Amino acid sequence: MKLEVDAGKTLLVDGPASLMVLSGKAEVLGAPLKNESRIVVREGKRLPIEVKSKALFELLLGENAKYEQVDGSTVPKTWQKVVDEILSEISSKRPYSVMVMGEVDSGKTTFCTFLANKALKEKLKVAVIDGDLGQSDVGPPSTIGYCILKKPIKDLFDVNAKNAYFIGLTSPGRVMNEVIQGLSKLKDEALRNGTEFLIINTDGWVEGEEAANYKLRLVNVLEPDVVVGIQQEYELLHILGGIGGTKVHIVESPSAIRKRDREKRKILRELSYKKYLKGGKVQSFLISWLKLEGTLLGKGMFPHKERMREIEQILGIHPWYCEETSNTLLLVLGRSQRVSEESLKRLEKSIGKRLKVIREGEENGLLVAIKDINGMFLGIGILEGIDYRRRAIKIYTPVVKGIHTISIGQVKLDREGKELGICAVFTE
Repeated sequence: MKLEVDAGKTLLVDGPASLMVLSGKAEVLGAPLKNESRIVVREGKRLPIEVKSKALFELLLGENAKYEQVDGSTVPKTWQKVVDEILSEISSKRPYSVMVMGEVDSGKTTFCTFLANKALKEKLKVAVIDGDLGQSDVGPPSTIGYCILKKPIKDLFDVNAKNAYFIGLTSPGRVMNEVIQGLSKLKDEALRNGTEFLIINTDGWVEGEEAANYKLRLVNVLEPDVVVGIQQEYELLHILGGIGGTKVHIVESPSAIRKRDREKRKILRELSYKKYLKGGKVQSFLISWLKLEGTLLGKGMFPHKERMREIEQILGIHPWYCEETSNTLLLVLGRSQRVSEESLKRLEKSIGKRLKVIREGEENGLLVAIKDINGMFLGIGILEGIDYRRRAIKIYTPVVKGIHTISIGQVKLDREGKELGICAVFTE
C-alpha cells in the first residue's frame, strides 16, 4: 500500500513490516532514510519514522502488523536536551562513556540508537556495547555484543558484532560476575580500538535490592562518565540515588514505546538466534582438538582400573563414560541406565570427590559459542551430540573456519532458533 504523511508527523510502524520512502524526507532516530531503500521492521519491534517534508511511503504489513500517524516527534524533549549536554562535554574529554539504565521496555535501545546517531553526526568514532542478555540487538541473545558504528543506524539489530562475550543464559541474576567481567573486557577492547564515544546498554533487571546492588557494581567497575536513567515514574531512584561520583541524567520513557509480553520478547530472541544460525551445518570434532569451556568434559582423565572397579561395584553398572579431575568425578549414564541416589551418595563418599552426573543425550540442543585461538567470538552453534566412546562432539553451526574453543551455555534451541528450555546439568 502507498501512504502519504505530512511534514511534522511521525509514522509508527509495528512489525513485521517493511517500508520504502518513495518521495520526501524522513528519518528514524536521527538517521536519514534514503529514497527507494527498503527498511524492515521486525516482529515485536516499533519503528518511529519522523517526516521532515511531506513523504510518500510504500508500506507492506505482515500478520498482526499495524501503523499509526501521530503529531510531532515521539522522541522526548528531555532526550534531546540530555544528548546535547553530553555531546557538549566530550570536546574536553575523550574517550567518553555513557551507561544507559531502565526497566524492560523503557526505551533503552531506542535511546542508545538516538544517542549514537547524534554522536556520529559530530564525526565521533562511536561504539555500542549491548549488555542486555535477553533482548540483545548487538550479537545473539545470551551474549554481550559490541560494535563500532560506521554510519547512522535505524536498528542496532542490523549491525554485526565486532566481538561478543558469551554468557550462555538470557538473564543476569545467576551470572552477575560473568556479565560484569564481559562488559569490562569489551569496554577495554573498544577503547583500545580508538573509540571516542562509548555507549553501554544494560539489561532491564532493576527491581529489588539484588538488582540495585548489581547495577551499582556495574557503575563502580565500568566507571562511565555519565549514567542515563530512563524511567516512567520512580522505578530507578533506589539505584540512581546510590550512584556517587558519576554524573546522572534522568529522562522519561517515550509515550510511544510499545510494551511487549514475554511471548513477544521470546520471538525477538528467536529471530536473533535464527539470524546467527543461518547457513548452519553439522560438523564433528574430536574433543582433543578443541578447548571446551563451561563444562567439566575434557578437563580430566579416564579413571584407572582400580577406580573403575570401585565405581562399578558401588553403582552395580558399567557407566557409559567417566572422567576424573583432582576434585570431581564426571559420570555419564546411558539413557536406560538407572542408579539410586543412595548408590551415588555412597560413591561420592567412597572416592572423596564431588560427583557430577549427566545422562547420555542430555546435552543435545545446548547453545554454544565458537571462538578462535585468540578468544575472538566467531558465532554460535547448537550442540547436537557427543560420542563419549570416540570422544567426539557434533555441532550445528555456520562457522567453518578458525574454530578453536567451544563454550557451552545453558539455553536449549532447535535448528530454527526456537527456545526449548534451560539445562544446567551439563555445564560446569
